[in-house]
Amino acid sequence: MRYETDAVYIHIPFCNYICAYCDFCKVFYNKKYINKYLNTLEKEIKTNYRGELITSLYIGGGTPSSLSIDELEKLLDILKIFNLSKDCEFTFESNPDSLTIDKIKLLKKYGVNRVSLGVETINNKLQDIIERRTDKDTVINCIINIKNIGITNINVDLIYAIKGETLEDLKQDLEFLISLDVPHVSTYSLIIEDNTKLKINNIKNIDKSLDREMYDTISSILKDNGYIHYEISNFARVGYQSKHNLKYWENKHYYGFGTGASGYIDNIRYTNTRSITKYIDGKFIYNTEVLTKKDEMFYEIMLGFRTNKGINKKEFNDKYNVNIKDVFDYKKLVINRILEENNNYLKVNEEYFYVLDEVLMKLIEKFL
Repeated sequence: MRYETDAVYIHIPFCNYICAYCDFCKVFYNKKYINKYLNTLEKEIKTNYRGELITSLYIGGGTPSSLSIDELEKLLDILKIFNLSKDCEFTFESNPDSLTIDKIKLLKKYGVNRVSLGVETINNKLQDIIERRTDKDTVINCIINIKNIGITNINVDLIYAIKGETLEDLKQDLEFLISLDVPHVSTYSLIIEDNTKLKINNIKNIDKSLDREMYDTISSILKDNGYIHYEISNFARVGYQSKHNLKYWENKHYYGFGTGASGYIDNIRYTNTRSITKYIDGKFIYNTEVLTKKDEMFYEIMLGFRTNKGINKKEFNDKYNVNIKDVFDYKKLVINRILEENNNYLKVNEEYFYVLDEVLMKLIEKFL
């Protein structure tokens, strides 16, 4: 069966420097590869895009802002192939230190209306650990420039639970982010991933109880400052929830183009190769997963419960031709207030967001 697909993710793997925690598909910026990569990206898009109306386009990385003006314009020209809706959310990921005024003007010219900035932390001690290079003034000036050029939908990323970080450190980072007056904040507890410098240097995760305290502190402070905790790791002012990321959490179908990108087309989830050389040689896809109806229902639950809205029971019924209560035995979880249910939605009580994995395990143990 062919499903509607109205979202696109584009991966740009190049970075001016590699952060110690990052396990995304990335390589050092190397000019000799850029044009070849962009030419291959254009070929992949033309081969696979079916002409649908696109309501969400997201350029991520890597560090897309590491591209030069000419390279960035070539990328944006390639993306003209997409049939974008008038209200398409067009997001561009960047680092504050590589997003110049000229680049912002170019983004605006090509229709980018949302910018996501990797701030992570402005604490020098913590920056040294995760190997970031962002100072307060650079972040402030970058955001002023973005707003002055007419892009007001801005996200900033925060990383917390870094070795040696205190609650006071976290509160200072949050105070700074709030002072920036941006409508969206994404927060991520530091995970020590394999094949990262942190792992090689034997850096350990912080104590779980402190991690939980930090999570609750973030939620409390951001909500007190007008942000809605609309997804486990994401906070937004009214009307600024990420349309693109909601596509993922609502288990919608989307294209993924570029190295390491993932996509979900019809009943197939796929992931592209992380190898630049293989990608340039036209060997795009690394692996595919053909989903059964049971698989699709599992993803629906696993992703949908990440949001404060949860699962639309009627949509679940219409999509899979089955009542959700006949598939998942969740009655006890509702009685114990772990899940909340009304006529339209089934969702996780926000108090249990932090332990969502445990909630899911209880929910699907009989399903699996």
